Amino acid sequence: MFGHKRIPSREGGVEVVVEELSTRMSALGHSVTCYNRSGHHVSGKAYDGSNARSLKGVRIKKVPTLDKKGLAALTSSFFASLACAFGRYDAIHIHAEGPAAMCLIPKLTGKKVVVTVHGLDWARAKWGGAASAYIKFGEKQAVRYADHIIVLSRDVKDYFMETYGRKTIFIPNGATRPEKREPDLIRKWGLEKGSYVLFLGRIVPEKGISYLIEAWKGISTDKKLVITGGSSDTEDYMNELKRLAGDNVIFTGFQQGKVLDELYSNCYVYCLPSDLEGMPLSLLEAMSYGCCCLVSDIPECTEVVGDKAAVFKKGSIDDLREKLRALIENEELAESYRKGAADYILKKYDWDRITRKTLSLYTK
Repeated sequence: MFGHKRIPSREGGVEVVVEELSTRMSALGHSVTCYNRSGHHVSGKAYDGSNARSLKGVRIKKVPTLDKKGLAALTSSFFASLACAFGRYDAIHIHAEGPAAMCLIPKLTGKKVVVTVHGLDWARAKWGGAASAYIKFGEKQAVRYADHIIVLSRDVKDYFMETYGRKTIFIPNGATRPEKREPDLIRKWGLEKGSYVLFLGRIVPEKGISYLIEAWKGISTDKKLVITGGSSDTEDYMNELKRLAGDNVIFTGFQQGKVLDELYSNCYVYCLPSDLEGMPLSLLEAMSYGCCCLVSDIPECTEVVGDKAAVFKKGSIDDLREKLRALIENEELAESYRKGAADYILKKYDWDRITRKTLSLYTK
């Protein structure tokens, strides 16, 4: 597998997916190799993980990487594709559209190639014209050369059929039952159980965080708004959000481990106001903790939550404010969304079933 930044890591949803799939495949007796990028964690050197060469039976190899915006994915996927092409592998699994630009290279040496499209990445606001064009090129290479394309939502499945006449396979991401924790480490920010609304994800424009901060300004409450996540490629957007935010908005930066567990376990509402998603793993995680969730009405979110979460109109600050206010003022309404959320999501999105379905494509 390649296309992710590195495992183990929570730099993005792709990294979580690669770790979940690869370690489960290894546990089933398969030989799995993941090609990690070189370079540093997107949130800074302080979050760099270990240099271990294996993870739960999965072999980890590093490839050369130019650690610059727009070049890291290109260079790491190029060198990974060469290693895959000449390695003793039966199947190559490429994650994301940009890295899929290299899928012809392993095909030339007779490898089976599977591409997972984690979202229509060329549409993301952070990419300029050249980068967006390159990612779109990767999408077209996947359409032309991949033996199978996995998509994470039915909306993207329809897009590939309507745009290219290309059949794809819908295999969603999964969730696992987490360990819920009482507030302890999060008290350093003055947070207690039920005292805050949480956004958790990458700090990028398409996540709609600016809508959430603007909506929050119009709500009178003792609760705090907590923004958790690391910036991706640039600090400019993070700095813009901090200028926009008021006194009752807390930016925790990138978090993982016990702090992350506590943030999910104790939030009053988890809010994901995205304009664009692939399949949001943070939303799956929030529901697995039994959070009351509030999401934008994009198909990638509404497909996940069903009737188990509150929904607002994408991009509408007024509607987001009203839905937030309704949940904050009505504990029974918030509790109604918490009930059954975890069981619903864990039954619907089971990682073991997803792993077996993915494995089946390697031999088709």
